[in-house]
Amino acid sequence: LSLSVGLLIDDAIVVRENIVRHANLGKSHFQAALDGTNEIGLAVLATTLTIVAVFLPVGFMGGIIGKFFHQFGLAVTVAVLISLLVSFTLDPMLSSIWHDPHRHGDKHKGPVGRMLDWFEASLDRLGERYVAVIRWSLAHRKTVVASALAMTVGSFMLVPVIGGEFMPAADKGEFRLTFKTAAGSTLEYTEGKAREVEQRIRAALPEVKSIDSKIGGGSFGAGRNEARLSVDVGDKQNRQRDLFALMAAARSAALPVAGIQLDSVEETGQHGPPGKPVNLGVRGSDLQSLQRATADIMAAIKQVKGVSDVESSLSDADPALNVQLHRDAAATLGVDLARVGNTLSVLLGGSTATTWEAPDGENYSVRLQVPREERATELLDVLMVPGRRADSGEAQMVPLSQVASIVPATSPRQIERTDLMREISVTANITGRSSGEVFADVDKALKAVKLPAGVVLSQQGERQDMQESLGYAVQALAMGVIFIYMILAAQFRSFT
Repeated sequence: LSLSVGLLIDDAIVVRENIVRHANLGKSHFQAALDGTNEIGLAVLATTLTIVAVFLPVGFMGGIIGKFFHQFGLAVTVAVLISLLVSFTLDPMLSSIWHDPHRHGDKHKGPVGRMLDWFEASLDRLGERYVAVIRWSLAHRKTVVASALAMTVGSFMLVPVIGGEFMPAADKGEFRLTFKTAAGSTLEYTEGKAREVEQRIRAALPEVKSIDSKIGGGSFGAGRNEARLSVDVGDKQNRQRDLFALMAAARSAALPVAGIQLDSVEETGQHGPPGKPVNLGVRGSDLQSLQRATADIMAAIKQVKGVSDVESSLSDADPALNVQLHRDAAATLGVDLARVGNTLSVLLGGSTATTWEAPDGENYSVRLQVPREERATELLDVLMVPGRRADSGEAQMVPLSQVASIVPATSPRQIERTDLMREISVTANITGRSSGEVFADVDKALKAVKLPAGVVLSQQGERQDMQESLGYAVQALAMGVIFIYMILAAQFRSFT
């Protein structure tokens, strides 16, 4: 809106000044309004269309950046078009019937008038200096052009020095620390660790106003071993250290706590997409190849300065017991594998055998299942399944331990697929450096990783948003330059 206010009056000022110039030549107000508008009309039209050529492509940029600039670009475009309409209709009409109450150079009366005279005289002095600068610039054209080119080249040379981020980090006086305990941990155990982390943070950070701890609440059954601590350190005007120094101190205080894995330390209320800035998708069909590639990628990006809290979606898994069947032994003993599967499903997974009516009239399901504490390797020695039948027709009972074995393992909470391929996400936070610098070093580290056959790597997260936004911004800039060139070429009737 501030930009539009300045642009709105530009066309009217140019038209009005030219009408006043014609009126000072002795023409009537009606004729001065007509001649002044006709004389300056093409220049005003070209100026307005140049502004439209810049802001209209900005209003239609794609991606996340397009959402930010959509209303901005269209609002400025519509505003200057209305300004053009008013300067060609309302301003000349009013100038033709309203005489000037005050001519330039005349003196006002009263304190307000004297202030206006001082302001007008100041503008005149500023205008004289501006004319002097213009005269010097026109007399030293090569110097002006060389200086402009040097500033342009120098601006681009500063890019690798400055670094870049999708959204700048803000100090809002609050940050969030997230950690996990071992998979399968109880809610009470995670809560105890959260209290310990909270005490350490309070001891290391005197600036802490309050800490809000939340244990559990994750999706896909992930609640019991996750904890999130929201730490309020107050307004930045009332403390010596900034938020990011406090976040680093909180990280150092939480790391020595045994039995936890620090997930992230990030400011709350951050703009931009949620999640960690570094986000890589490792895709393929073979799970073992994906696991090897994921381990190599995590080891590579851990060496990058500024990268912290590296983890993969494979870590979000719960403890499980895998029953491995020995098919050759089962075939030799004549054991039906389907019967083995059904038996284990009932005894370990459970099955409702019947219902029981209690004395109070309520019906309860009777579930057949081996108690949790009895589910051990010795269980397979007790459970029997029928094998090959003898000549008498009696089936030989075979212990499950002869055809199966129990192996501790993990079970993923969710299986992610993208483009019909299994995907493992590798994520990490950025601390102490700009996102652009870290992403450049991550790219160098990934080039040294040799991916197995059939495994592809995809950039996601903030890096993808930055690349898309840069592409859309360059596209809008190119369209604006092309449109401006077309307008100027048409106005001056020359391509040069």
